[in-house]
Amino acid sequence: MKVWTIGFTQKSAEGFFGALREAGIKRVLDVRLQNTSQLAGFTKKDDLEWFLAEIVGADYVHEPLLAPDETYFKAYRQGELDWKEFRRAFMKTAASRSIETAVDWPRMLRRRTALLCSEPDAEQCHRGLVVDYLNGKGLEIEATHL
Repeated sequence: MKVWTIGFTQKSAEGFFGALREAGIKRVLDVRLQNTSQLAGFTKKDDLEWFLAEIVGADYVHEPLLAPDETYFKAYRQGELDWKEFRRAFMKTAASRSIETAVDWPRMLRRRTALLCSEPDAEQCHRGLVVDYLNGKGLEIEATHL
């Protein structure tokens, strides 16, 4: 199975939607904990859903089960946890939520799907950890980071 990932921080709306359109994305799976913050700009839930349909021809799904736990996410953002500790905590949360079965992955990824988060770099963002976790469960997902 294939999946794409994208972050919106440090991207213009033109760059963000252009990358999704160029990759042929038909579904954006939002893995953020919060999707209505003013800081989200053009990726606030209601606006994003409309923009995706109109500009990209893609649908929008928000799945908070794929987001990090708010407590350790905040600790990571404040520098109280390093990346290694954050990764370990995320993997424990993913396991406790059984994300490998909580989402029907073959069905979800049947359409060209991009996992959305805020971080510009997937190397230190939980959208990459979602893929790592699922691969560890034998789902064999190939990720392309936009």
